[in-house]
Amino acid sequence: MAHDHHHHSDRNTVGLAFFLNLGFTIIEIVGGFWTGSIAILSDALHDLGDSFSLGLAWYFQGLARKERTADFTFGYKRFNTLGALITGVILVAGSVLILARAIPALWNPSEPNAGGMIWLAVLGVAVNGAAVFRLRQGGDSLNERVITWHLLEDVLGWVAVLIGSVLMYYFDLPWIDPALSIGIAIYILYGVVQQLWRAGRIIVQAAPEGLDYAALKRDINQVEGVRNAHHLHLWTLDGEYHLASVHLVVDGAREMDSLAEVKDRVRKLLQDAGVAHATLELETEGERQAHGKLPI
Repeated sequence: MAHDHHHHSDRNTVGLAFFLNLGFTIIEIVGGFWTGSIAILSDALHDLGDSFSLGLAWYFQGLARKERTADFTFGYKRFNTLGALITGVILVAGSVLILARAIPALWNPSEPNAGGMIWLAVLGVAVNGAAVFRLRQGGDSLNERVITWHLLEDVLGWVAVLIGSVLMYYFDLPWIDPALSIGIAIYILYGVVQQLWRAGRIIVQAAPEGLDYAALKRDINQVEGVRNAHHLHLWTLDGEYHLASVHLVVDGAREMDSLAEVKDRVRKLLQDAGVAHATLELETEGERQAHGKLPI
């Protein structure tokens, strides 16, 4: 019940971030045309993509809480990763669009309304800062890390816009506006590519980060009653819920109660390492030789 309440709270934080981001995107679009700032208009387009991504994240987090079905026998946890993947792709596309518009503007910058930019930047820091604070009170799923990372970048981006607009207010430096756009886009790309890499590892079922395959296999082989552990597989559903499967060679003469104790010891070892669910297959040395030695 507490676990379910935790995920319900996480979804509420993403929902709040979605409405804050959507509301501020509308303000940005209006403010961007009012100030004539390419940096603010670019960020408005970027935040529009964020709003879409946050909406997906909100939906997918609700879906991920559903129980498993005959079609989705592992449940819906990986939909969180799908949301993170879509979010990352949208952010990359938005960043490329920002760069395509901002780079040519460096050689022919327009004069923005620096005073209006200052007020929008202050509001941007406040709104995005509130969204980051609210999200950090929730959970730590991959989906939320993608969102929190980008909202934090938005805060830093608005701080940069604030500094740049103050400089343009007092000095004739219109090139600062497109330069800010380029800097923000590159910084966003740097963070999002890392998150896309993590999401990709989950999709291709790479071993979870933080689990040492070799050490885990060695420790299982040292468990009392295990003659040999092989065919060990480690993967994760969403970056948090880790799974494992392993074949254990045991003494064929053991009683059922003794075999159950072996399984309990191995399962406890895996749980202590961070594996939430493990599938253990017991076999005798004769069975293993009959089937042939497995590669791993």
